[in-house]
This record gives sequence, C-alpha cells and structure tokens, in this order.
Amino acid sequence: MAALSILTVKFVAIGLSKELAGNYNSAYGFLQLFGILADFGLYAVGVREMARAKDRASVLGALLVIRTVILILSLTLALALVWFLPQWRGTPLPLSVTVAALVPLFTLLAGIFRTVFQIHHRMQYVFAAEVTQRVITTVLIGLFIIAGVRGSQHLSILYTFLLIGGIGAFVLLVISLLAARRFEKIQWNTNRTIMVSILRRSIPFGAAFLCMALYRQLDVTMIALLRPDFEIQNAEYGFVLRMVEMGYVIPTFLLNSVLPTLSERDERGEDTAVLLGKTLMILLLLGIIAGLFCAFWSRPLVQLLTTDAYLSTPEKYGSDTALMLMGLPVFLNGLVQYGFYVLLNRGRSKPLIVVLGLGAALSIGLNYALIPLYGYIGATITSNAVHLILAVALMIAALRTMPVKFPLSSFVKILLFAWVLGMGLWGFAPLLQNEIATVVGLIVASLGMLMLIPMLGIHTMFFSPRPLQKILP
Repeated sequence: MAALSILTVKFVAIGLSKELAGNYNSAYGFLQLFGILADFGLYAVGVREMARAKDRASVLGALLVIRTVILILSLTLALALVWFLPQWRGTPLPLSVTVAALVPLFTLLAGIFRTVFQIHHRMQYVFAAEVTQRVITTVLIGLFIIAGVRGSQHLSILYTFLLIGGIGAFVLLVISLLAARRFEKIQWNTNRTIMVSILRRSIPFGAAFLCMALYRQLDVTMIALLRPDFEIQNAEYGFVLRMVEMGYVIPTFLLNSVLPTLSERDERGEDTAVLLGKTLMILLLLGIIAGLFCAFWSRPLVQLLTTDAYLSTPEKYGSDTALMLMGLPVFLNGLVQYGFYVLLNRGRSKPLIVVLGLGAALSIGLNYALIPLYGYIGATITSNAVHLILAVALMIAALRTMPVKFPLSSFVKILLFAWVLGMGLWGFAPLLQNEIATVVGLIVASLGMLMLIPMLGIHTMFFSPRPLQKILP
C-alpha cells in the first residue's frame, strides 16, 4: 500500500501543474477532517464491541446504520462549507472536493467491514481489498502519464485524477462487502437498544478522534484559508503529508490488529503486560525507522517521489525541508497512538478528550499565528510541538492505566539499532544525487536493516524460538 500510494504521489506530481496539484492536495486535506468526523470513533469502538459481543451480526448491522447516517451528514456539511466559503469562490477547490468526496464515502463504508476481518483474524482480505484499490488508482493515473500528460493545467485532468480515486474506493467497498459476507451476516439493524449502547460508547471517543483530526489534518485547510498562495503551499506540503501518512498508518494498522486480542485478554482478567511491552517496542522500532529516513534522506526521497520543482533552493524552502521537519512527529505518532488505544481499551475517554482537546486547541492557535508568516513551515513547527506534548501526556496516562513489561536489554537494542541506522543514513545521504542512486540506496538500506536486526538480536524481542523437540515429529 505504501509503495503504491507513493507511486501515485509521483504520478500526480508529474501530471499536474503545481497549482492544480495544490488543489488536489487541498481537496483531500479538507475531506480528511470530515472523514474522521464521520468515523466518530466507530471503527475502534466497533472492534472492541464485536470482540466482546455474543451476537456479532446484530452489532455489525447497527454499526453499519450508524456509520451511514453520520457519513452522509458529515459529507453534506463538508460540501456545504466548501461551496459557500468566500475564500474559495472562483477556484477549482469546491468542485475538486465534491468529486473527491467519493473516496471517504466508499472507504468509510468499507471500514465497517474491516472489523469483521480483524475479529476473525482474516486480515488477508484487508490486504486484498486495500492493495487492489491502490493498484487500480495507480494504474489508471499512470496511464495518463504514459500517454504524455506532464504538468497539465487543464482542470479536466485534475477532476479525472480525483474521480479515479473514487473508482478505487468503490472497488475497495465491493471487495470488502463480498468477503465480509463469508464470516458474518450483513444486514441493517435499527435496534434502538444496540444503537444507543454503541453511540454512548463511541461518542466520547468520537470527540477524541475529532480532536486528533484537528491537530493532524486541519493545517492543510488552514493554509487554504489563511494564505493567498495556498495552491503552491499545499502542492509542496500536501505531498509531504501523503508520504508522512504512511508513517502514521502503519502504527494504526498494528494497534488495530492488537486491539481485539488485548480486549479479549483484558476482559478475561489475563496479564497483558508482555503483549503491551512487545507492541510498544515494535512501535518504537517502526517510528525510529520512519523518522530517521525523513530526517536524513528528505531531499533524495522528495526528488524520487515528486519532481525537482518541489526541492528547496537557496531562495526558498521546498518539500524536502518540510519532510525533514516532520521526522520527529512521525516517530512520536506511534507513542500517541499507543496511549490512545490503551485508554480506548479501558474506556478512559475523559483523559483522552482533555489531552487531545488541549492538543487541538494548541495546534489551531499556533497554526493561526505561524501559517500566515511562514506557510507550511509554520505548520511543521506546530506539528512538532503538539506531537511532543501529546506523546508525553498520553504515554504517562497509558502506563498508569495498563502496565507494560519488557527487558531493559530490549530498549538498549533498539537504541543501538537507531544509532547505527542513523549514522548509516547520514553517511550515505551525500551520494544520493539522482533517482537511480536513491533507489539503489533504499535497497541497500533495506538489506542493511535486515542484517542489523538479527545481528543485534532484535527479532528475539518479539518471537521466542520454539524448542527443537517441539518442532520435530
């Protein structure tokens, strides 16, 4: 998914002019806020409730009704705002958002069925659906690039690229629905008791998710509102966020996969400290890898994934500067997500709302002050400050709520891994002067990490080798 999404970013950066690319990124950035509002905590709460429910089909049916109603209301609000705000009249943004709205519409409906696969531990269907969606989107946009579309200023190309995203999302929904029917009965359930019960549990966490959306997603929309040059700003910053989103999404997938097991064990009163300790170590490892690549290889990665027009020059900042500054938030995001899911599992909504609410308020205030002066560089400064505060606050709350257990040697191994990887990336960065060198560098770095993990014994932190007598017949 990451590879295909990155390839799509490359195609869009090649196919559209900077102004139209800015509208493309602004449309998705605007809709992300309303997409999270439409989710309203239902996915995470739905996984927990279905893991504990005796009649899963009834819970699933109620979730489907609630998600559909909230989704329609949320997207209707989004379209009303984008068409009536005076700042965007006469720009391609309103119609861009209207076409792009197909993506959250179909994706969020498909998300309800993903709970089925997680509960039944059949994540291969999520793999099939998600990757097929990305393949369709990437291939269809890639055909325009093969046909010779370069830096197009035609609005029809912009709207076509956005429509292709909707086609891919529709395929995701169809595959998810057909596969989910193999494990659960899919039908609408308007049982008031079940719906009210789910809403009572999800509303507090929906508020927490909304706060998370405000500090993570609102900056693109604030740039569009506060900067007259928002198209150029969001062209350069929007592609960086698409890259960073991969660093955000992987910890989310990991924690979503852990949540059913954690919820079931915690419900039975079993010790979860070792499970949480391993989960935390994996998040640290993933965050370190993503953060170090952002920090040390920002320029070659931006050059590889967009075009030279997005690179910094002596006269101005570029996307590579923004990616470098986002290295720390990418690392800290895993800790924020960990704290969120631990508190979610225990139903501790009040600390979540308070901490994330303060984070959202700080983010809006800092962005309002810094974006008019520094554009997207101000947004990256805000992201660093907010993620640092949230990571510390939520980790303290999570550790107080549910203890973790891991050997001190595991933490030392991860620190040593980070130091060796960081020195390697820093040392090789000057050699990556073109796209071919960067591809070779990524391959060498990947092989180096694969060798480094067993050399440091990091794999033994997560997988205990089975005794030989238990393996042989």
